[in-house]
Amino acid sequence: MLRTALSLLGRGDRQADRVVPPSGHTAWLTSFTAGAMTFLAVFALALSLASGRLADRWSEALARTATVRISAPPDQMEMQTRVVLDILLSTPGIASARALTDDEQKKLLEPWFGPDLPLEALPMPRLIELTEAPEGYDGEGLRKRLAGEAPGAVLDDHTRWRRPLASAAARLRLLGIVSIALIGGTMAAMITLAANAALAANSQVIEVLRLVGAHDGYIARAFVRRFTLRAFTGALAGAAAGTLGVALLPSTDAAGGFLTGLGFTGWWWFLPLALPLIAAIVAFVATRHAALTKLRELM
Repeated sequence: MLRTALSLLGRGDRQADRVVPPSGHTAWLTSFTAGAMTFLAVFALALSLASGRLADRWSEALARTATVRISAPPDQMEMQTRVVLDILLSTPGIASARALTDDEQKKLLEPWFGPDLPLEALPMPRLIELTEAPEGYDGEGLRKRLAGEAPGAVLDDHTRWRRPLASAAARLRLLGIVSIALIGGTMAAMITLAANAALAANSQVIEVLRLVGAHDGYIARAFVRRFTLRAFTGALAGAAAGTLGVALLPSTDAAGGFLTGLGFTGWWWFLPLALPLIAAIVAFVATRHAALTKLRELM
């Protein structure tokens, strides 16, 4: 299919090309539709890939860390903290453990309560961050040990955070695929309408060509080539504009970390180059089907 579409783009027939109007509403409609749909497809790809990477990165970071929350009276907090740290450091599968400082806990609460939170006046629990070793640890056994030796300590292995993030990543990828499919379907529908309009407008020319011995395959190839070329040209412009727009999005530092990774990275920047070829294939299939169907109706 791709080879046939590319051969049509490269092989011209001036006599056959005269059958198809070189300008008019069908010409700009085909090019504009292909360009606009490809432009949207670039952003759909960029947002889908970036969101998936961000969710995967968050999920991976949470997968190797866990938190122990200690709730105890102020005069027992230091003792409870030392007991929990001793338990964690002696547990197989835990690489490291450390208690967060007051400043670190305050920074964790800043997005919700602002920078002027009087932490010392609140009964805040002590948080201990632990890092999991590659072989992992027995979470259920650790919970039982903490319950027996430090009743005020609660282990949070971030499972409730990882599951929604993994689910969100999968859904975002699926949403990107569905968006691309809808964009391709819309492009095919619009190109089909344009091809039908061009065929109907040139019905008398088609009749004359048939009278002089032209086969329907010859006539159909002229329409297929012209509309495939228009779609490819429009999609090429749309892909270039979309890629430029993604490249001009705010950088990681300018976005303040929230939009980290938005856009393409590495070799994914070459992915938009495939979209004009996909648009040409869509135009080839849609125009060929429309041309053969319309020619049968005009018999």
